[in-house]
Amino acid sequence: MTTRLPIYQIDAFAEAPFTGNPAAVVPLETWLPDTVLQQIAMENNLAETAFFIPVPGASDADFHLRWFTPAIEVDLCGHATLATAAVLFDRLSFGGDLIRFQSQSGILSVRNLDGRYQLDFPARPATPTRVPDGLAQALGGIEPVGFLRAKKSMAILADEAEVLAVRPDVDFIAGLDGDGLIVTAPGSETDAVSRYFAPHAGINEDPVTGSAHCTIVPYWAERLGKTSLHCRQVSARGGDLFCDLADERVLMAGAARFYLEGAINV
Repeated sequence: MTTRLPIYQIDAFAEAPFTGNPAAVVPLETWLPDTVLQQIAMENNLAETAFFIPVPGASDADFHLRWFTPAIEVDLCGHATLATAAVLFDRLSFGGDLIRFQSQSGILSVRNLDGRYQLDFPARPATPTRVPDGLAQALGGIEPVGFLRAKKSMAILADEAEVLAVRPDVDFIAGLDGDGLIVTAPGSETDAVSRYFAPHAGINEDPVTGSAHCTIVPYWAERLGKTSLHCRQVSARGGDLFCDLADERVLMAGAARFYLEGAINV
């Protein structure tokens, strides 16, 4: 028996069309089997597909939210959370200006700021450690000036030009411990720039990564002596994040652009 489901594709952290990070959003009434959720994400072939169901009667959450890459389920995803909030606010008439999501990373909220959506995510500050042998070669001959680990690894580069010049050895990066590799540096027009590589999750380079900024923002907030940061992910598509460090939380705001609305048959 075929089930027909609504689907939306949204560019998140996108200030202009065809920028930011595309995410698919599939609203559900009840969970489908995990194998089917993974197959839908694989068929969509985007960095993330988000699925959510209502949580009736819960005191701390409105919806339960999950995220799948084409290869795995992940425990935190910023751009697909922003995309989901855009669907709820703009297409499904969610009342109020704050949505709360139950997730593998605890309660996450998204506030509607009239033109941007602000995520409230856990900070994941990184700890300095030794630069792995072979990393400079794996970045195309660029020597990091520092290296840190949280859930994601993070290489600090000298400037924005070096971040743009990285030519990643994705096989090497897939073999690193943790959840992919961030490369970051001070920005020429923004406070910080970055790129993020996650070949272990089926994503050689992610266009714009909210979860990476849970680590990027605490690092640069300390170095720059400021808690409000304009960050830019300088992938081929590119995207802007307007961030604040608030104790053990990272607030990051960005725009969403609807690209596709339709239905899938599973």
